Amino acid sequence: MKYLVLIPDGMADEKIEQFGNKTPMQKAKKPMTDYLASKSLVGTVSNVPEGMVPESDTANMAILSFDPKIYSKGRSPLEALSMGIEMQPDETAYRCNVVTLSEDEERYEDRIILDHSADEISTAVADQLIKALQEHFGNDQRHFYTGVSYRHCLIWKNGDDKYPFMRPHDILGKRIGEYLPKAENGGEEFYRLMKESYDILNHHPVNEARRQRGLKPANSAWFWSPGKKPQLPNFKDKWVLDGAVISAVDLIKGIGICAGMRSIDVDGATGNVHTNYDGKATAAIQAFESGHDYVYIHVEGPDECGHRAEAENKVLSIERIDEKILTPVYNYLKECGDDFKIMILPDHPTPLSLRTHTIDPVPFLIFDSRKTESGVASFCEESAKEKGLYIENGYTLMDLLVK
Repeated sequence: MKYLVLIPDGMADEKIEQFGNKTPMQKAKKPMTDYLASKSLVGTVSNVPEGMVPESDTANMAILSFDPKIYSKGRSPLEALSMGIEMQPDETAYRCNVVTLSEDEERYEDRIILDHSADEISTAVADQLIKALQEHFGNDQRHFYTGVSYRHCLIWKNGDDKYPFMRPHDILGKRIGEYLPKAENGGEEFYRLMKESYDILNHHPVNEARRQRGLKPANSAWFWSPGKKPQLPNFKDKWVLDGAVISAVDLIKGIGICAGMRSIDVDGATGNVHTNYDGKATAAIQAFESGHDYVYIHVEGPDECGHRAEAENKVLSIERIDEKILTPVYNYLKECGDDFKIMILPDHPTPLSLRTHTIDPVPFLIFDSRKTESGVASFCEESAKEKGLYIENGYTLMDLLVK
């Protein structure tokens, strides 16, 4: 038996007037997804436990069968693991976004956060900015590491792993003052570094060049999601499946690596709508051909479009996932002669109207090549809910898939 799990990150949404009171899933032309849905077990699932923050680390851990209440230690340590950083027990990892802040205000605190991704800055360009931060702030206690696009890492010896930072994508368009780290609860040094980072980055040659090209500057660091060195059970020991993970996002790679799965890099995989869809499909097929019987494909595009309120691009990303990833991998599985199952679901919703994640249940489908279920004509939030099958704990979904 072969298993394909496809995660269009943040695909679930709300109905919007722009699409004639349809969601992006309802608007998108996704013939292969809908074909499978018509023959699949369909329902909804809550991947984020009540009381936890609806982040991708929590949700994807759950989909991979690891209870987030037990194993979630913050996303940054998992990203650090994917980047090859060997964390020590006394070190804390922090996500370090390079973000775009407004420039007209005199005080740092009065600036507005315009973009949590600095126009989805490229890794090569961002690397120069992270090196500038390391040159100014790095020492025996702190080290900045370049990640992917706007997502980077700060490792801090004896750093506070409990500080309640604000997630930058939750405050887009807002004045940052009330969301900055506060001295009264131990955030004074974080605040200092973030404020000084603006002075270092705002007129850096990289950002001056970006302005000339009509791009937003990556003019401030923003810290969040601290955590200690992570540990997860071994996926193969738990499920007797040889698993592989395909993603452009360090976080998802880190979860896979931490669980003993193979992480497969794809050239041109960007984490946005303009990613290498064909390359991800090819990598999945090659993983099956090389002996892996469980392949987990994560596609970040719908989530980034949700954060950026790009409605048409969100639909486009869903359509490309259907055409360029799901269709060729399904055709391969159908022709290879083995029984197979396909599970498709977003990890969490990222509504265009909110530009951030929510904790709401998401639709899922499980297709089994050996039998036909009474599915739905079109795979979307509404049709899945109408089926009446609700999985309360996402970390039990693997039982439904495998057993």
